[in-house]
Amino acid sequence: MEYYAGLDVSLEQTSVCVVDTQGQVVREAKVASEPEALIRFLRGEGLELGRVGLEAGPLSQWLHAGLVAAGFEAVLLETRHVKAALSAMTVKTDRRDARGIAQLLRLGWYRPVHAKSASAQEVRSLLTARKLIQGKLLDIESGIRGVLRGFGLKVGTISRGRFEARIRCLVEGQAMLETVIGSMLTARAALQAEFARLHRALLALVRADPVCRQLMSVPGVGAVVAITFRSGVDDPMRFRRSRDVGPHFGLTPRKYQSGEIDVTGSISKVGDRMVRTALYEAASVMLTRTVRMSPLKSWALGVARRRGTKKARVALARKLAVILHRMWVDGTSFRWTNEASAMA
Repeated sequence: MEYYAGLDVSLEQTSVCVVDTQGQVVREAKVASEPEALIRFLRGEGLELGRVGLEAGPLSQWLHAGLVAAGFEAVLLETRHVKAALSAMTVKTDRRDARGIAQLLRLGWYRPVHAKSASAQEVRSLLTARKLIQGKLLDIESGIRGVLRGFGLKVGTISRGRFEARIRCLVEGQAMLETVIGSMLTARAALQAEFARLHRALLALVRADPVCRQLMSVPGVGAVVAITFRSGVDDPMRFRRSRDVGPHFGLTPRKYQSGEIDVTGSISKVGDRMVRTALYEAASVMLTRTVRMSPLKSWALGVARRRGTKKARVALARKLAVILHRMWVDGTSFRWTNEASAMA
């Protein structure tokens, strides 16, 4: 008889539930959220486990890698599906969540999530840290402007290189403001230095990666967009068709149809937000800053005239996802004219 194990992971402990093919609970326990402890528990039962499932989350990638390395058929479950399936429970506990996950595995009513490779996770950590420091840097600059505004001191439009000199000029001769703003400028300088260090590390990764350089042949796609898309997709062969990439990253409209009700909403915004944002920014650059025309830009401009700029950017971002994936799979560069495509 085959058995299925559901894991509800939390920071310190994981609730484990093992069920048989009939759905009967065989064993339940709380185990430390460590790969070694989970492997020891699952092997100690002496049962023929078909699948081990856990909901995608902060610790899931680490635990999943440990279970797979130990020889278990581990599956990461899509969070939205698990939430929807377990929402009917009137009482929610970790124990009941583990039971529900085990039953989902048994019934096959789940969508597996791709487990990113170690290299992709490292790149993602670099992108996340860079984005976090960039956000804090902008927060401090906005805070400085807000403090000075209360004293009638207006910074105005200024380049980032001249920002500090402009601020020190405004607060000169005011002891309290010099103390307060001086501390904020020191923190800003430290964040700026660390942001530059992480950005240089990111550019070094892009220069050493032939796939990123290939993707950057597309207008509007720079180093950050290329490496974000590469790390988000990780394995291009996990998509059977290139047109599946756009919906995977939430760039297709929501749909709700029931009886006489038929509503098409805004984009679903499912999947990786970082990749979706990068594609949208690349589409915006192509529409507003790229001078050279291409059939792709002409098509997007036509959409903008008919439906508006915002919808055109979303549509172009979705098409860019398809193009980037196909270029990656085929090993080709961006084609600026239809003639090149016809000749191929």
